[in-house]
Amino acid sequence: MTSDELIADAAARSHTPQSWDVTVSESKFYWYDLLTDFPPIPDFRDPLGRYLRRMQFAVEATMEKRLMYMLVSRPKLRFDTSRSTSWGFFGLKLSIPILVGADQKRDALTIELNTPEDATLKKPTVQVFERFITLNWGSMIETYSIHDLLQNFNTKHDYPTKVHYVGQTRDPAGRLIKGRISGVNRACDNSGPDNDNFLLIQRMDFSTGAPVVTDGASDELHDLMLKDQMDLLECILIKYFEKDDEKMRSPREVQAREARVAALYQAHMLQRLQVDLGLEAPDAFQNLFSDMVKVSDRHLFEVTFKGTEPVFRVPGKV
Repeated sequence: MTSDELIADAAARSHTPQSWDVTVSESKFYWYDLLTDFPPIPDFRDPLGRYLRRMQFAVEATMEKRLMYMLVSRPKLRFDTSRSTSWGFFGLKLSIPILVGADQKRDALTIELNTPEDATLKKPTVQVFERFITLNWGSMIETYSIHDLLQNFNTKHDYPTKVHYVGQTRDPAGRLIKGRISGVNRACDNSGPDNDNFLLIQRMDFSTGAPVVTDGASDELHDLMLKDQMDLLECILIKYFEKDDEKMRSPREVQAREARVAALYQAHMLQRLQVDLGLEAPDAFQNLFSDMVKVSDRHLFEVTFKGTEPVFRVPGKV
């Protein structure tokens, strides 16, 4: 039995039965294909280079933390650089031609811009690339990926987001951002050429009903408790979203995960776990589904235990 299958410290064990409620306090999407195709040294003098570098810094920062990630996919979108953008007659309504899917179906996005306070131009100069658009306001340049536009503007292009793989960001070696996690790579391959791949990274809040100790001596205990909570949640979300597939998860990994769930359930005397992945103001990207669950912008489910086996009560489970 590995150290991950054990409770790290006896102090982390519960002495009374517990019920945990899990919610999402922060949620962010990163275009994973851009990260793995990253230039070795992005040019910071270029707007696209600055965008890519900022995204790399943000994802690298999560590798030191215990956050949850999901490898997800959405329909492939590209800007159509063979056609021109156009402005509406009034205001700052900008229409941008796009290509959808592997068959490159023609479509367009319409966004309504607001002039930034620091801008020296009332209407920006627009430059379109295959995956990015830049808006030059004179004193400043805004850079958006094509998928950023769907999240930041009401484009009425509501595509669902498919969950393929679940894991934790805690990865000081940076294997995830370097494209060295085999399960993630296989999930990207499975999503095919019709889709773009993303990391959905979420900060989770756990409410256990137990009193909170704030003295410095509790820091180590808090870290141990968070590790246990995240390990159990990772196992539960894998079981919730992912179908059993030996090409994605080996039998050995599945067995170790089941042992980990049993150990954590017993150590914390866990009677019930409720998970709510909903956000107060979800956008279209939050419409999650998988091969196991239907589309919803709020995946809410409860887990109880029969022996040490988790039992789901999931409205809408396929």
